[in-house]
Amino acid sequence: MGMMRSRKGRNRVARCGLPAVPVSTAACGAAVMMLLVVTFHCVLSPPLEEENGRLFLGRPSPRLHRRSHHLLLKPIEVQKNVIAEETNEFHVPSGGGNPVNNLWSSNISNQFFGCSNASKEFSRVVSITEPNRYLMIATSGGLNQQRTGIIDAVVAARMLNATLVIPKLDQKSFWKDDSDFNEIFDVDWFISSLQNDVKIVKEIPESEKTGKRNPGPYTMRVPRKCTPKCYQSRVLPALVKKHVVQLTKYDYRLSNNLEPDLQKLRCRANYHALKFTDPIRKMGETLVQRMREKSPRFIALHLRFEPDMLAFSGCYYGGGDKERNELGAIRKRWKTLHVSDPAKERRQGKCPLSPMEIALLLRSLGFGDETYIYIASGEIYGGNSTLAPLKAIFPNIHSKESLLNEEELRPYLNYSSRMAALDFVVCDESDVFVTNNNGNMARILAGRRRYFGHKRTIRPNAKKLSPIFQNRTALTWREFSLKVRTVQKSLMGEPGEVKPGRGEFHENPVSCICQKNKNKNKNDRNNKNNKNNEESNSEDGLDWRELDYGENEPLGRVNGSDLLARPELDEFDEGLDE
Repeated sequence: MGMMRSRKGRNRVARCGLPAVPVSTAACGAAVMMLLVVTFHCVLSPPLEEENGRLFLGRPSPRLHRRSHHLLLKPIEVQKNVIAEETNEFHVPSGGGNPVNNLWSSNISNQFFGCSNASKEFSRVVSITEPNRYLMIATSGGLNQQRTGIIDAVVAARMLNATLVIPKLDQKSFWKDDSDFNEIFDVDWFISSLQNDVKIVKEIPESEKTGKRNPGPYTMRVPRKCTPKCYQSRVLPALVKKHVVQLTKYDYRLSNNLEPDLQKLRCRANYHALKFTDPIRKMGETLVQRMREKSPRFIALHLRFEPDMLAFSGCYYGGGDKERNELGAIRKRWKTLHVSDPAKERRQGKCPLSPMEIALLLRSLGFGDETYIYIASGEIYGGNSTLAPLKAIFPNIHSKESLLNEEELRPYLNYSSRMAALDFVVCDESDVFVTNNNGNMARILAGRRRYFGHKRTIRPNAKKLSPIFQNRTALTWREFSLKVRTVQKSLMGEPGEVKPGRGEFHENPVSCICQKNKNKNKNDRNNKNNKNNEESNSEDGLDWRELDYGENEPLGRVNGSDLLARPELDEFDEGLDE
């Protein structure tokens, strides 16, 4: 009987197909199975994302995939191996592939040339300058913001039939650059070049400095974008009565639209009369030569990513609480700034491109990793970790600090405007000029490069590029680069890509660009004042794009206790220091 029961038990086990195992072993096996399921689920699930300070689970749908957004917003924490973290489908190639046509130059640029000679109707200075009328200006902001003021002051003096006194540069900025006009610009060349247009003196005559009749210059401020009629009604009466008038905070104080002869005078002042001193020009040429020794052609990248500018822009780049606290402390110095919406600013194309985005843009256009890049910038927020993605894609990167030795660089180190002037020379002479922003230096150089032969100038279409960058890992590299090329096609510095009347005159000097084999420059007709395009004379608030890097005074540094210093600002539109 016992044997029969044993045989029946074995048959039941065989029919069930299960081995006889202890209970504890079975429990361990179940736990292992559960762990495998959880791990498998985690691998397939989208990662947690951060947006507007909240964590959420990303969706797996390609349209809503947010991993690229996460990578985009972490340039400060990313290291050199960041590119390896991209998906298999989105792989950044080392070479440029099939570059866009004429990547380094334009095929039709030789059909256009700068033309700024005065017409026969433009009276010579001796016949229009009134005695005892002296116009002075106090510039504002960094080097390039001051440059716009100097250029416009020449035209303002001409409109008022006054003698222009050599402008006084802004020396109250945080960076403490106490350079005078003659330490940055060739003052004698400036005076002689414009001698037929405007009378210019280095100082006010002694007879106008003293005495009860003239105790000193009468100071006043004109509205932004002030028209010729505005100058006639506001400044001329004071000039006739006081004889010496100083216009303060003089930047963007002249209308964008003027008659052609006055626009051409702007061009003569900007592109011919305003020249750097010999030491600055020679050191700038040395930098250009050393870049050419490394490569016959190179890109100059104006990279605005300084703490002051980022704080003013209100944009967010993924540095977490550290970034929010540091930049937030700086932003509080502008008491009238509204609370920023970083996502909205980015959607509207108001955020400067990050180094990673610039790298992806250039590679998409066809620049390979053999390309040499000169970086023109101030202090980069986040330092080397911020630049790591750019260096990973383009390893041949240089700057004035890497190309000059200590002795060569020493005369410029404590002078932000002179340092900016060196960068200006290199950017002007580069084969391709690229910018991550639309600030003063970008505008001035864009116009200058148009005037001198439409040299290749690439300015990102930030508004249209933003969604492409954010969703890039949902695309293959080929799809991504094609989209980038499509939206960037009209911002490559080609002749005629900017409509007449659009943008600042300094960036689009349409009245001063002529076309060969044309009896008349058609652009002159397009430059007439148009009521629809005329700017308001009110005191508009500045946005960061009207400022040089670090231009709104005065700001503290990010490191150390200076970060919390809060000097008083007399107005919202104080020029950020260079």
